[in-house]
Amino acid sequence: MSNLLIETRLFEGKVNEDEGGRTIVKGILQRAGAENQNGRIYPMEILQREAKKYETLIKERRALGELDHPDSSVINLKNVSHNVREIHWDGDDLVGTVEILPTPSGNILKELLRAGILLGISSRGMGSVTPMRGADTGKVQVGEDFELIGWDFVSNPSTHGAFMTPMNESVNKGVQGEVCNEWCKAQDLMREIITEIS
Repeated sequence: MSNLLIETRLFEGKVNEDEGGRTIVKGILQRAGAENQNGRIYPMEILQREAKKYETLIKERRALGELDHPDSSVINLKNVSHNVREIHWDGDDLVGTVEILPTPSGNILKELLRAGILLGISSRGMGSVTPMRGADTGKVQVGEDFELIGWDFVSNPSTHGAFMTPMNESVNKGVQGEVCNEWCKAQDLMREIITEIS
């Protein structure tokens, strides 16, 4: 059964503008093979496959993302805040360049970044997970059926070392490397249950 899967990284840094005056941010979008704070691991081969497919959306300028995760697998145009302009691999890290759009949500995002607010960059996709053999309880691996939808900006990250530098599944976490508390684990569990019901 495919579920909505969310993977989040922290985003920090300075906001820069390109030659056209557009606000651009750069940084790590996702990490392959590393356990996130939700106990989920995305295998490299699956992320590579999905990144390659996502490049078509980038070329067509349709690699859109929202400010906050919706409870849906559909990109809601009225909430679009940014467009991914480029992605590439740096070891196990999928790095990207993101343009903040002059939409209502994009303007909010831009001002939050300019104010130095730490935000998360979070992938959204559909797929299944399977418990990892021989692993501690709670660790799961994303299945072959995973399909990447895109990346959204959120307030609560779940992936370790999830910082992005602006030029350029969420967990309650304020400082890089800090472990998620029980409240955010419960929040993620409730989100998964609601997704399965709907």
